[in-house]
Amino acid sequence: MMKVDIVGGGLSGLSTAISIKKLDKKIDVKIHEKYKEIGYNPDGRRCGEAHSIEREWKKWKPEKKSVFNEIYTVDTIVGGKTYTLKRKAGISCILNRQEFICQLGKEARELGAEIITNDKIQNLEDLNGKYIVDASGCPSKIKKILNIKQKNIGITYQQTLEDSNYFNKNTVKMFLTINNGYFWIFPRNPEKKEINLGVGISNKKNIDLKKNLEEFKKNHNITGKINYTLGGLIPIGLQKPFLYKNILFVGDSGVGTMPITGEGIYRALLSGDIAARCIAKDNIKRYPYVIYRNFIKWQILGMNMLRISDAANKISEKAVFFLWHQFFDRLYKNK
Repeated sequence: MMKVDIVGGGLSGLSTAISIKKLDKKIDVKIHEKYKEIGYNPDGRRCGEAHSIEREWKKWKPEKKSVFNEIYTVDTIVGGKTYTLKRKAGISCILNRQEFICQLGKEARELGAEIITNDKIQNLEDLNGKYIVDASGCPSKIKKILNIKQKNIGITYQQTLEDSNYFNKNTVKMFLTINNGYFWIFPRNPEKKEINLGVGISNKKNIDLKKNLEEFKKNHNITGKINYTLGGLIPIGLQKPFLYKNILFVGDSGVGTMPITGEGIYRALLSGDIAARCIAKDNIKRYPYVIYRNFIKWQILGMNMLRISDAANKISEKAVFFLWHQFFDRLYKNK
């Protein structure tokens, strides 16, 4: 019987386990989660919780309490100009990410995967599966053990405000900055009129993000009681290698987040599904190829835009916003 060890009980780890068991019930799947429970732990809310799925919505559809709000409007503000994207029902939402992880965990268990909590992997000798899936996030636990450094790492800081005057149930807003980053305002729990208000940048790691966010709140007259804060690293774009011997890297440890937008939830789910298919077919050498095929378009476009924006930032603020206006004018013209 083939055995598979999955390190991390988050979205990418659970999607891997679910897909493996759906493809071949005989494969023995063990998920190693370092916290005492999945979902409701310090990593359960490590993002803005905005989620957009096009192709795989039916497979990874959040149910009931896993969704706070459907999103129908996305406003991107670039240097005072607003680009508005309308979304169809059932495409975009703000997740209750902790509940969604629990939803996937329940499905994984029902399919026969074993979730071992309070199980912190210290070295590779702790694992005896034919294949190992690293779904440990950023920084990657396995890559740290192997002394493989992750590149293109940004930083984020977020506050959750309740009773906020900026709560708009079906709209998300993103404000691009001149230093390859953006502020976001996402509507969270409608019962508390919560918003997730945050800032992320891909460079200049010495910037005080908390100070920047407080200034942003003041400039936009955003009010509300802070009930939760978080911050941390964000892997921007693909994080090679995707495969090392018998180890497949998924989610933040493998495919990272989408350059420009920072969206990582869909990429985590999809990369887990791809890894599962390669494992079920006992052909993991194909995994890097399929990852490239699915993610390379936005990798090239996004990373090139960030590099050009960095160069424009050395000229002037006006040059940066001119560049992004050109990008979004062309992008939205094709919608």
